[in-house]
Amino acid sequence: MKKTFFTTTALLCCFVVCFAIIADLSGKWTGSVKTPDGNEFPLTYTLKADSGKITGTATSPQGEVAITDGKTNGTDFTFTVSSNGVDIKHSGKYYAGADTIGLDIDYQGMKMHSTLKRAQ
Repeated sequence: MKKTFFTTTALLCCFVVCFAIIADLSGKWTGSVKTPDGNEFPLTYTLKADSGKITGTATSPQGEVAITDGKTNGTDFTFTVSSNGVDIKHSGKYYAGADTIGLDIDYQGMKMHSTLKRAQ
């Protein structure tokens, strides 16, 4: 009886932690990205994680666009943003302890990295 109770409690805790990680990815995230030519651009992402999918918007100086093809697997995630007919692939990792996101952006072969913080 004690073993069953302990096993059930441990599994329940694992599920709660997994759902908390996914839920914490949802929200508004801000940062900037430095391009290879040295220019720096502000970025804002509004993300919503639900059942392994990510939706939301990305905002830059060029305007706001929808996030497509968003997927999450624990703390790792990917999505695409289209701007002027170009698909820009994003991949990232959510760091719960620091409440930050490490984001890698692939814009037509140019690789860029940004660290985003949750907007207050």
